[in-house]
Amino acid sequence: MNDSWDDYAEEWDTNIDAISYSEKAYETLVRDVNIEGQNILDFGCGTGLLTERMSSSANRIVALDLSKKMIAILNSKNLPNVVSISEPLTSKLVRDNSAFVNKFNIIVASSVFSFVPDYESTLKLLKSLLVSGGLLIQWDWLSPDNNPEFGLSEVKIDKAFRDAGFKKLSIAKPFSLSGSKGNMLVVMGVAVNA
Repeated sequence: MNDSWDDYAEEWDTNIDAISYSEKAYETLVRDVNIEGQNILDFGCGTGLLTERMSSSANRIVALDLSKKMIAILNSKNLPNVVSISEPLTSKLVRDNSAFVNKFNIIVASSVFSFVPDYESTLKLLKSLLVSGGLLIQWDWLSPDNNPEFGLSEVKIDKAFRDAGFKKLSIAKPFSLSGSKGNMLVVMGVAVNA
């Protein structure tokens, strides 16, 4: 989640893999979670491929991403119930930005956490933004435990969720995508703010 993502912004909404990933993430989300009328934070939203899908059902979405160019593309979609922010998630941002006055029912993060510098600390801050019983849902490329350089392992997700104080965890492998590196599994973590 840094400025290098600006380089991908213009082609992101036509990238077949990005579109497919967001479609499958959305399908797994709405299969098990009712997003109708919910307040949602899309953490690491990019150009808003997932945000756009959720916006017709959600009450309000705060879409956060570091890439100013990706946020500009999201803004061009003119989604009336979406507030976009192009800043890093920090305690100061949460304290000073009115978009965070009310807590969220759901936080989604699609292919984001393997790119953040401190996954565990970020989870703790995100947990503080959820209502009691609120859900944090993440999708990331599945990495085997022996290859921490790419994606996240189920073990790492489980430990990070528990260390952040989440309860009622579930981890699944809901879909995969085929590409030049073969069939790549996606891991989905769901945690409840109890």
